[in-house]
Amino acid sequence: RFRKNITEESLNDGVIKLPEFTTVDELARSMNVKVQEVIKVCMDLGLMVTINQRLDFDTMIMVADEFDYSIESIEEYKEDIIEESFTEEDMGDMLPRPPVVTVMGHVDHGKTSLLDYIREENVVAGESGGITQHIGAYEVIVDKDKKITFLDTPGHAAFTAMRARGAQVTDIAIIIIAADDNVKPQTIEAIDHAKAASVPMIFAINKADLPEADVEKIKKSLSEINVLVEDWGGKYQSQIISAKTGQGIDELLEKVLLEADLMDLKASRDIPAQGVIVESKLDKGLGPIATILVNRGTLKKGDMFLCGTQYDKVRGLLNERNQPVSEAYPSDPIQVLGFSEVPNAGELLTIMINDKEAKKISAERTRLKREAEQRRYRKVTLDQIGQEISEGQLQELNIILKGDVDGSIEAVSDALMSLSNNEVSVKIIHRSVGMITENDISLANASDAVILAFNVSLSNEAKALSNEYKVEIRNYSIIYEVVNDIKLALEGLLKPDTIEEVLGVAEVRDIFKVPKLGVIAGCMVKEGKVIRNSLLRLKRDGETVNEGKITSLKRFKDDVAEVLEGFECGIGIEGVKDYQNEDLIEVYEIKEEKRKLVY
Repeated sequence: RFRKNITEESLNDGVIKLPEFTTVDELARSMNVKVQEVIKVCMDLGLMVTINQRLDFDTMIMVADEFDYSIESIEEYKEDIIEESFTEEDMGDMLPRPPVVTVMGHVDHGKTSLLDYIREENVVAGESGGITQHIGAYEVIVDKDKKITFLDTPGHAAFTAMRARGAQVTDIAIIIIAADDNVKPQTIEAIDHAKAASVPMIFAINKADLPEADVEKIKKSLSEINVLVEDWGGKYQSQIISAKTGQGIDELLEKVLLEADLMDLKASRDIPAQGVIVESKLDKGLGPIATILVNRGTLKKGDMFLCGTQYDKVRGLLNERNQPVSEAYPSDPIQVLGFSEVPNAGELLTIMINDKEAKKISAERTRLKREAEQRRYRKVTLDQIGQEISEGQLQELNIILKGDVDGSIEAVSDALMSLSNNEVSVKIIHRSVGMITENDISLANASDAVILAFNVSLSNEAKALSNEYKVEIRNYSIIYEVVNDIKLALEGLLKPDTIEEVLGVAEVRDIFKVPKLGVIAGCMVKEGKVIRNSLLRLKRDGETVNEGKITSLKRFKDDVAEVLEGFECGIGIEGVKDYQNEDLIEVYEIKEEKRKLVY
């Protein structure tokens, strides 16, 4: 049985079939428009989105409508059978679970330092440049028996997608602000993410031990963005702390537990587990591995799980210190081994009992994924190429992105795509987790792409092939450096600005006829200097009568390269025979100036 070409059919009718929670990039590809245009439409609708952000169905309909497309839903194959099979009686006893707390805020305001103090273990030492590049999940025990699960999310602007994901899986958000600084744009963004996810916020005002700390200024700044702490008559708890000395941290944890008690967080342990993938990576020894936050049930070694299109077996469970454990309960952060490929962060992992149904769901999801990819990665037609050329020859920088973890690749993609404008653009033709392979080198060679390696190495075979094909591979460990290098590369693709610089002005005082040379103007250099072979304008009564080039420049009978201000000279201009006394010859040159990217 042959399947019809869904792509052509849907595009001709102006109808696109997509699953809910399609990313901005996938939606743009499906409509065959630039991703920047989709982001602009979202901004016009009041939505600040990134290229990898998933959109709900209502938003997708509104965005598609702007491009004269309508969207039909492909029902994503979900574990409906699981949802239906558990009634309230089957759920068993609903037991209290630890709160999941996300620490958010601006870079260098002390998020990781706070966790260091709480865990009494240095996390920063393992991070490049002292900057948190990934989401970390840690469990701490407070007051001997009470647990809190902490998510440490990066604070730099490049990590919007990762930070948003942190807010979606959390119960409480701690927004950390340095008392010696101010409420930064990234802090406001973190507050917006927490509000959007309807997550209670506790404000930790850090670095209170510094002499330049000004706590009241921070509270005032928060009030200016309609966030009132309890001291100022508002609803948000706040605590003055010092992650360095430990001041106020016990009180902060008490406030977290108080907030958790009010929320009455409960989950059942007696049902098959379900969890959200917080982070995923490809480990050299262990293979694909994912950090999972368990939502409900008990996750055990040997369980069969469904995650995205994969249906596999849990081969092992490790805690955040890489120690093997046998079980994981609700709100536990746990590393899961057993994936056949690296899963996407944000996907749901569900333990399955019905083997036949699980295989059916996996197969259907694989089919939907394949169909969606066929729609997005269509072959470009000659008409489309002609249209792109007529629109102004957009300069593209092709990039293949390889990283150690899924979240980092996502954050780097967002940061790089934001560098594009209407003249130059970044085109990420492939991105994946894991070391650089021969396939990556071949793809880079075929598409004239640069490979950006983020905390990953390359195999010996790939190294040999890259030397043979002369493929450029750049290694990075800090996202700032990737962005700065690509920004410089894009600036090199921009057409330079041409700037006219006046070199000098000469006044015609006499006219001579010279054999072989024709008519020569006897001039006095009034300003600057006159240089042979430079460009000029002949001006008469303030109007330009001729433009051209100096063909000859003489001092008396000698040819010279230049004549300075205050000296006389003879000037011959290409194609000009008619001079008048007091004509002005303005000499100039055209310089090219490198342009900077402007957004």
